[in-house]
Amino acid sequence: MLPDGVSRKIIHCDCDCFYAAIEVRDDPSLAGRPVGVGGRPEARGVIATCNYEARAFGVHSAMSTAQALRLCPQLILLRPRFDAYREASRRILAIYREFTALVEPLSLDEAYLDVTGVGLCRGSASLMAEEIRRRIRAEVGITASAGIAPNKFLAKVASDWNKPDGQFVVRPQEVDGFVAALPVTRIHGVGKVTAEKLNGLGVGTCGDLRRWSEAELGIRFGSFGARLYRLCRGEDPRPVVPRSRRKSLSVETTYARDLPHLDACREALPALVGELEQRLKRAGAPDVEKLFVKIRFDDFRHTTAEGPACGVQLPRCLELLGDGWRRHGRPVRLLGVGVRLRAVDENAGQLALFD
Repeated sequence: MLPDGVSRKIIHCDCDCFYAAIEVRDDPSLAGRPVGVGGRPEARGVIATCNYEARAFGVHSAMSTAQALRLCPQLILLRPRFDAYREASRRILAIYREFTALVEPLSLDEAYLDVTGVGLCRGSASLMAEEIRRRIRAEVGITASAGIAPNKFLAKVASDWNKPDGQFVVRPQEVDGFVAALPVTRIHGVGKVTAEKLNGLGVGTCGDLRRWSEAELGIRFGSFGARLYRLCRGEDPRPVVPRSRRKSLSVETTYARDLPHLDACREALPALVGELEQRLKRAGAPDVEKLFVKIRFDDFRHTTAEGPACGVQLPRCLELLGDGWRRHGRPVRLLGVGVRLRAVDENAGQLALFD
């Protein structure tokens, strides 16, 4: 607990176009050219990351590679090199941990840092963020952006404010006005459907959302309503948790040609199960609580079938596959298989971030 009147100092650091930035760093001839990292268009690949030169054409992450190439025919498409990305991420995390032990990685390229009470840089979180970004640029060769705020929600919003290669601070006394003007789409979890529902209620900003009581939001949005009520007021008590555990692990494949029927899906599943077993082995064979099979059909509807399991068993996966496939009974464009992991004692260790 913090003393009354004392606010947390949270930094959210996020590398700019991380995968693409590593590719440009390692091949300077790519500088100033549109670069995308992702899968092949003929294999229904998607863009994992693209640089700002590509974004100028409307390309963005999670877009199909085929669509990206239509928008930007000159796009330089590169296959991911995860070993290079993991190595860069390790070096970046080492820099973060020189400033505070309270580092919560969210992915290979972003993390929360709690620097409350840290005396470095005269105790200034803004100066610490500047020094962290300078170190990343000098030692890793890429740029990062940062947000500084009293809580995680605001720090993450702030890190997007002056991208790329910038930072933004929301001071405690600025929180109310800053959040009131935010579009509700800046709240994590407010996607297209929720945004449309809120818009239909006359809600476009967090300030608009404050007109609704917590009870009213709960009726309309269920458990998410309470979160909306807090976040539209800039309230987020979540601590930075440096030892967060992985809750699931999965593998999936999008097929160049749809799997036309259930038998074809059954033939494809063993390869995915084998890959999942190898990933679990590399992760130290954590305890499995549930198995699940993910299916995306040719009409883009998707479903997940899951059930209790003590490990990865092919017969059980095939059973779940059948249960899921029969919900729509159509050709399949994507199959995935994964596990939900059993909760473990935090003091007993954790899965490696990079496995």
